[in-house]
Amino acid sequence: MKRIGIYGGTFNPIHTAHLITAEDVKEQMHLDKVLFIPSARPPHKETGGLTETAVRLEMVKLAIQGNDSFEVSDIELNLPEGSKSYTANTLLVLREQFKSEQVKFYLIIGMDQLIELHTWKDPSKLFLLSEVIVINRPGYVIQQVENEFASQVIPVPVKSLDISSTDIRKRIHDKLSIKYLVPEEVEMYIKNNNLYN
Repeated sequence: MKRIGIYGGTFNPIHTAHLITAEDVKEQMHLDKVLFIPSARPPHKETGGLTETAVRLEMVKLAIQGNDSFEVSDIELNLPEGSKSYTANTLLVLREQFKSEQVKFYLIIGMDQLIELHTWKDPSKLFLLSEVIVINRPGYVIQQVENEFASQVIPVPVKSLDISSTDIRKRIHDKLSIKYLVPEEVEMYIKNNNLYN
């Protein structure tokens, strides 16, 4: 049976910590593949300053090239106009896409997301459609989780790198270097397309 990790996010932009985390989870959980899914319109994030999805998708493609275990999916690009990107719906579509194969999905979320999982659309459905892996995030601990889902997840400790897309965007705006915070190809793409200024 093929084991596929599902790693969603705004990836605005994708950075080194995303890649190290995905590789770390892949190795620890013996995943065959990690599927990166840029969110179109995430329900729990303010999308006012969100770079268009096609641009974020391209940055993910550039970031993961050369790693045969990483793939990117544009599954959320095809949502009807105005629709939110609900993870449960995405998993249902993925199950349909992979129905001809024997596949087990492993949804990768952060500790910060686990804390608010009870506010997601159909959170219980996530556990029916996939195993749910939770990774540590700087500043968050499992003791902060007050919902019923904490006992249902698989905690996977990953290397803790305090790199955030928010900080990267701020550094670009402040004309500071982002070298080594993002892959070189992503850095060049941001520069060539004058993103986040």
